[in-house]
Amino acid sequence: MASEFVHLHNHSDYSLLDGAQTVQTLVNTIDDLGMDSVALTEHGNMFSVIPYYKAAKKAGIKPIIGCETYVAVGSRFEKKPRADGGWGNNHLVLLAQNYKGYQNLMKLVTFGYLDGFYYRPRVDIDLLKEHNEGIICLSGCLKGEVTEKMLKDDWDGAKEAALRFAEIFENRFYLEVQNHGIPDEAQNIQNMKKLAGELNLPLVCTNDAHYAKHEHWEAHDVHICLGTGKDRDDPNRLRYATPEFYFKTQDQMYEMFKDVPNAIENTRKIADSIDIELPMGDYHLPNFPIPEDASDKDPDTYLQKLCETGVQNQYGDIKPELRSRLDHELKVIKKMGFAGYFLITADFVKYAKDNDIPVGPGRGSAAGSLVSYSLGITTIDPMRHNLLFERFLNPDRISMPDIDIDFCIERRGEVIDYIKDQYGEKSVTQIITFGKMKARQVIRDVGRVLGYSFGEIDRLAKLIPTTLNITLEDALKQSPDLREAGEGQYKDVIEYSKVLEGMNRHASTHAAGVVIAPGDLTDFVPLYRSPQGDVTSQYDMKGLETLGLLKLDFLGLRNLTVIDNALKLLKERGENIDIEKIPMDDAKVYKIFAKGLTIGVFQFESSGMREFLKKLKPTVIEDLIAMNALYRPGPMENIDDFISRKHGKKKIEYAHPVMEAILEETYGIIVYQEQVMQIAHEVAGFTLAEADIMRRAVGKKIKKLMDELKVKFIDGALEKHNISKKKGKEIYELIEKFAEYGFNKSHSTAYAYVAYQTAWLKTHYPAEFMSANLTSEMSNIDRVVILINECRKLKIEVDPPDVNISSTNFRPVNHKTISFGLNAIKNVGTKALDQIVESRDKHGKFDSLFDFTANVSLKSVNRKVLESLNMAGALDGLEGNRAQKYAVIETALKYGQTIQENKARNQVDLFGASSANGQDTSMVPSLPQAEEWSEAQLLEKEKEVLGMYLSGHPLLKYAEDLEEFSNFDFTDNIEQPNGSKVRIGGSICDVKMHFDRKNNQMAFFKLDCLGGQAEILAFSDTFA
Repeated sequence: MASEFVHLHNHSDYSLLDGAQTVQTLVNTIDDLGMDSVALTEHGNMFSVIPYYKAAKKAGIKPIIGCETYVAVGSRFEKKPRADGGWGNNHLVLLAQNYKGYQNLMKLVTFGYLDGFYYRPRVDIDLLKEHNEGIICLSGCLKGEVTEKMLKDDWDGAKEAALRFAEIFENRFYLEVQNHGIPDEAQNIQNMKKLAGELNLPLVCTNDAHYAKHEHWEAHDVHICLGTGKDRDDPNRLRYATPEFYFKTQDQMYEMFKDVPNAIENTRKIADSIDIELPMGDYHLPNFPIPEDASDKDPDTYLQKLCETGVQNQYGDIKPELRSRLDHELKVIKKMGFAGYFLITADFVKYAKDNDIPVGPGRGSAAGSLVSYSLGITTIDPMRHNLLFERFLNPDRISMPDIDIDFCIERRGEVIDYIKDQYGEKSVTQIITFGKMKARQVIRDVGRVLGYSFGEIDRLAKLIPTTLNITLEDALKQSPDLREAGEGQYKDVIEYSKVLEGMNRHASTHAAGVVIAPGDLTDFVPLYRSPQGDVTSQYDMKGLETLGLLKLDFLGLRNLTVIDNALKLLKERGENIDIEKIPMDDAKVYKIFAKGLTIGVFQFESSGMREFLKKLKPTVIEDLIAMNALYRPGPMENIDDFISRKHGKKKIEYAHPVMEAILEETYGIIVYQEQVMQIAHEVAGFTLAEADIMRRAVGKKIKKLMDELKVKFIDGALEKHNISKKKGKEIYELIEKFAEYGFNKSHSTAYAYVAYQTAWLKTHYPAEFMSANLTSEMSNIDRVVILINECRKLKIEVDPPDVNISSTNFRPVNHKTISFGLNAIKNVGTKALDQIVESRDKHGKFDSLFDFTANVSLKSVNRKVLESLNMAGALDGLEGNRAQKYAVIETALKYGQTIQENKARNQVDLFGASSANGQDTSMVPSLPQAEEWSEAQLLEKEKEVLGMYLSGHPLLKYAEDLEEFSNFDFTDNIEQPNGSKVRIGGSICDVKMHFDRKNNQMAFFKLDCLGGQAEILAFSDTFA
């Protein structure tokens, strides 16, 4: 039975840090209230549309798609405050009446962000005139233009505004009234009744619900403080006037608006007039531009031709096994209509490779496809590694392929630009993502707003177990200390956090996602512009998938950049290496894995991994693939068993002989998801498509499906191999035990190849490899320290920066020496560095500071730059000590400026005698007599501009004592379990005193050790 009242103005947590209810909570609340329809009208955006639409449909509730827009006072292009000091906008509620209205609403909110943003995303009257078709308009809350003018006694202005909207939205404009117990709202109801009578306009009532239940008003108040960055005790902060902004029952709404019953009736009338079905289930792929000279323009035919050529290039003749596999994959791709997807992907990967943009060998399940391999999308041979196509694309589970591509992190943007050029700027954009308030985050946020000290809240947050994605509810069950705190002193923190947990905290640009539409994107999805200027979709990855749009993951992988930069350094000295063709059986490379010397090696750097490698002593790529899959929570418990079996310390047993061929390379242990699929296929006769469904069911613990497949598996094993039902059950339960943690072999294989490539470079060209690694981590001082320490272990010296030798980046001077990159020095910008290097190349090495300032452009090289270069030791190759040079920096700059001005006027021979470089030697100032800084001063100044000690360390003279005393080293023990007791010696610096809520003294400080630096928090009970 249809409810007589419908809530038409509401907000979820997608009205960021304002709405304090999730979409699911909103839908559940409406369902509990017995209402059959509800509108969702976020502030200026449509972020929530897809999850809301799906949740409402699933619950049998009619979703009404809307937006509370901001309308500019004047043109949206005017970015200035209103004359009365206001924000330059008024509120207006828009509801999509049909699909055309939905498309117009997407256009409007897009223009709001791309054209009209001024504190808020604003549309204007011109846009409303152009894009009003299919949209119902409500006049808005107290911040609506009509209401605001009436409350200011501007009756004529209010009439003019109402008539303007009534004309734009012909027979679709309603005067909106609300009643939250605010005096201005009571006055507005009377004003609106009068205006409605005079202008013959309909009234409608709403409640502007921002949270689900009345008791959530305080949590919402805290939420508002998070959004405005204020403490709750701040008297000047934004606060809602009453605690009435929740979902009222139908009876409550009738009671509040009993004097305007038609306002209730019109909510039903509006809801009944709305008819929207969003197209879901269809795919909207862009058309791939097949070359004009192609003999056949059919995408499937063209794809087949490219694949056959690619297979011949990779394997030579297309043997029966290859033909069968290729035909099978192409048949599935054709049936699912995804030929265009593969052609588009292959095209931009080819563009990247043709333009020397490093591309990874593969990522995710796509490496299991022969089609991907033949097209050059991946470079991992799926036949050699027994990788399965059905793990990637299952004909029994229709979904868009998911080909993730790794690119060099520095040049990923070039590939995105190519895509935009190919398919048009209006058809391509990046994808939005939303940061959630997870358990620890929400505790910290709420605690800050409530005025608790950082130390108190940090300690409370750390009582939450580190289990991935743990909820507060589960944390309270698992942690007695947290439960006690939540029942005592921090009851308010836990109470509000439980309401706000899981809500959206912020929007940002997805690190990898790009969406391509077959036309104007805003016909399918609204767009957003981030505060950083990135244009993205307003729907996230899942929303875009639901709409059938083509999304691609363009990931930036730092290690590809490291490999590329190392190869470029080698090329400079005449060594051209194709990293794809290095031998994969190099004993020297496996030796560094076996010794755990893998600092800087992709995926194998962590201390725990290095310890396991020493035990495993890998000898083949398959060992690395397996370790990459095993070293993660869950399967990690099988590593010792895996190692024992490899070295014959534990017998390798198979539940059935058929399983030996499948599990042989992992010594009888199920490590990969693909092995689960192969067991189901070979033992029980499942098709590989069915086996993939079983893999998903077991991995995601879908009990009903698991129970059905268990019967099918046992029966199939009996029929195919006469395996008893008891034995079949044992095998299935073995699968259940391991499959929960099984990893994608295709992905593990591709990343093991990248790991091997980095290890190969470290083994054979350590100076170039470590230089490239240091350059890639230049902004991360902690990593630079670790890598420099690793260089020392490799007997490679990292020399201090030197303006006569160093480049912008770290570079090898020879096989055993690396020159520190000038770009790592603080306060020295890229422009200054470019000018230094350019001048050095033209002028030659500099003799003195005066020679330096006379020849380097002083537009970017100022006093701060010279001070920083000197403090870093980069001027040590010039005449004098650091103290002398520091004393004459101002003199040197004036001298350099004079010389350069004279050069510009061709007056270099002012005194009749000039040096070869155009400087009059009689003019060159002398260095003053100055005693060099002490060792402590030198080191501290180095650290100030480098972030680390380089030429020495204050603790070196205590090295032996510290080694004996300490049981922990930053370079070797990066990971330690929670609760571990470590003993380490170092010097304390950067102490910051703090007082907790009980006025007890605590401190934050940094601990400098020989192996690195750590930030330490000393609570009041340990601080003295």
